[in-house]
Amino acid sequence: MILVTGGTGLLGSHLLFDLVSRGKQVRAIKRETSNTGMVRKVFSYYSDRADDLFGKIEWVDADIMDFVAIDDALEGIDIVYHAGAVVSFYPKDHKAMLKVNIEGTANLVNLCIARKIKKFCYVSSVAVLGRAVNDGVSDETTFWQPSKKNSVYSQSKNGAEREIWRGIEEGLNAFIINPSVILGPGFWGGGNSGLFSLVWKGLKYYTRGINGFVDVRDVSRAMILLMESDISRERFIVSSENCSYQQVFEYMAKYLGKPAPSVNVPNALTGIAWRVEKVISFIMRRLPEVTQEMATTTTMIYAYSNEKIRKTLGFEFIPVEQSIKETCELFLRDHEEVKCHLPSAI
Repeated sequence: MILVTGGTGLLGSHLLFDLVSRGKQVRAIKRETSNTGMVRKVFSYYSDRADDLFGKIEWVDADIMDFVAIDDALEGIDIVYHAGAVVSFYPKDHKAMLKVNIEGTANLVNLCIARKIKKFCYVSSVAVLGRAVNDGVSDETTFWQPSKKNSVYSQSKNGAEREIWRGIEEGLNAFIINPSVILGPGFWGGGNSGLFSLVWKGLKYYTRGINGFVDVRDVSRAMILLMESDISRERFIVSSENCSYQQVFEYMAKYLGKPAPSVNVPNALTGIAWRVEKVISFIMRRLPEVTQEMATTTTMIYAYSNEKIRKTLGFEFIPVEQSIKETCELFLRDHEEVKCHLPSAI
């Protein structure tokens, strides 16, 4: 039987769909307050048997920090996909993110070693990779470098990776994947999928930053292929293409039928923007729409090589434009469904 953490997120929901569609027995961990409705929605994007497939998941309420609850969840489990993590660029979440992502992973690793789990997949991030010299292309051998520019999220993932490598030395049969920015449908209110909502609402600004992007379906497929292989004790970058944020926003605007962002924000102005937003959010008593980490990330130039996984598995990626086109189609479908359920004006 398979255990999945992070099953109520963008990647986790797609992984659950792929696993149950293949007839796998799956148990998924969720917090007691988590809503599985979006997981059911994701299933409906890809199958007319969404309810039937969704019903095959065994949901378990457990907190990754609760050693006893996680131990109980591992009863009868052979395979573990650890996709659960706190993801945030807000300072108020930094302490919890470091604790959960590192200590929670350590808990799971220790229990999996004790229970002699057959194989373990850890979902990390390209954020833990060092930046190649002279804005070059980073690969699996470009190691982490301490820097003030490293986000707290990347620090938490780096710490979690150290727990995986420690577990491997202690006998855990594991591998790591490092996805770039994941694109996919269903979670329009925030995260990477929230970018589609921003463009839909008329995003006017862009930065000159570059990053790697990948379709969520490719990440899930890579995880399963690596799990079913004899590969272990290795890491793999999972990234389709390196694109500028300007290009990504232009693709989104094109397939959403909206004007593309046309105002370039120089790096110097992004520094002003997050400071102004910090003051406004304090006065308005709300979370800032732009934080220092967000502003810094979108102005940086990052590029990643996918050569290792392509050569190892013969893996072919969905092009970024195709991924965005198909995600936009689902966004528009959801938008129409919402409009149809709104009460008519009197």
